[in-house]
Amino acid sequence: MTTDPRSPRAPCCAAERGAGRAKVPAAVPDPGPRRIANAERDTMVSLPGGTFLMGTDEVVFPDDGEGPVREVAVSPFATDRHAVSNARFAAFVKGSGYVTEAERFGSSFVFVGLLPESFADTPAVVGATWWREVAGADWRHPVGPGSGIEDRMDHPVVHVTWNDAAAYAAWSGLRLPTEAEWEYAARGGLVQARFPWGEELTPGGRHMCNVWQGTFPTVNTLDDGYLGTAPVDAFPPNAFGLHNVVGNVWEWCADVFEPPGVAGDARVIRGGSYLCHESYCSRYRMAARTSNTPDSSTGNMGFRCAGDVR
Repeated sequence: MTTDPRSPRAPCCAAERGAGRAKVPAAVPDPGPRRIANAERDTMVSLPGGTFLMGTDEVVFPDDGEGPVREVAVSPFATDRHAVSNARFAAFVKGSGYVTEAERFGSSFVFVGLLPESFADTPAVVGATWWREVAGADWRHPVGPGSGIEDRMDHPVVHVTWNDAAAYAAWSGLRLPTEAEWEYAARGGLVQARFPWGEELTPGGRHMCNVWQGTFPTVNTLDDGYLGTAPVDAFPPNAFGLHNVVGNVWEWCADVFEPPGVAGDARVIRGGSYLCHESYCSRYRMAARTSNTPDSSTGNMGFRCAGDVR
C-alpha cells in the first residue's frame, strides 16, 4: 500500500505527512515558558560568531539551494553540544504535559528496515517505499507499538515535528537555531570543508558519523556500529565541541525553506541522518540542506537548541 507525500521534495530523506492524512488542530499546545536549569545549560557551548563562508559552489542538489558560496555574518550565540536526547525530552513532557503531534495524529514514519519481519503491512511513501507510516509510532515508541526508549535515553529524540521542537525550545527559554547559525556551528571553524572534520568521509578508515554503509536500502553492513540512531554524544566532536552535526538525525532549523521557485511553510532540516548514503542522498555534507513540513515527523528527525548570548 502506498501514499503520495504532499510534494516530492525529499521523501528519501525524511517522509512528509501527506495532504490526505487527518489533521490535528492547527494550534500546537503551549507548554508555557520555563527557565532552563543550570545542568542543562552545561550541555551548551557559547560561540563568538563572526563571518564565515556558507554554502557551496560544488552543488549536488541544485533545487535544494545549496549554493552559491556567500559570506554570512552570525552574532554570538550558544548551541547544544548535541541533539536533544530522549531523557531531556522526557523531562520536558513530564514538566509541561506536552503531547507531540505524532501522538495526536496517531502515526509517524518509520524506516522499514527497523520494523520486525512479523510487522503488519503498513502504508509506504511513493518514491521512497522504505518509509512506512506506522500507527502508534511516536517519540516514546520509535518503531511503533511494543517498542520503547528505556534503553536509549541517551539517543536523540525522534518523531518530533518542527512545532514540537519549537515548543520544547520555548519552554526551555531557548529557540531553534537559524540555518546560518547551524552551519557556522557545524563547520567548527573549518573553511568550506565537506565534513565537520575535513574532506574524507572516513579518514584513515575511521568512522566519524552515523550514516548508511552498504547498499541502500536493503543492506547495511553496520561498519559504524549502528542501524538506527546512535547516542547523542557518539563519535568525536568537531572543533567547537559539537557531536553528530552530520549523520544520526536530521535537525530542525528555525528558517522557512526558500530555494529558488519554492514557496510554502516547509522548514529547513540540516545534517543528514543514519539513512544517508552517497548512492542516493549525500546530504550529510556541510552545505547540504533540505526541508519538511512543520507537522511532519519521522524516525530520523530530531533537533538541537540555540540561545542568545547576553
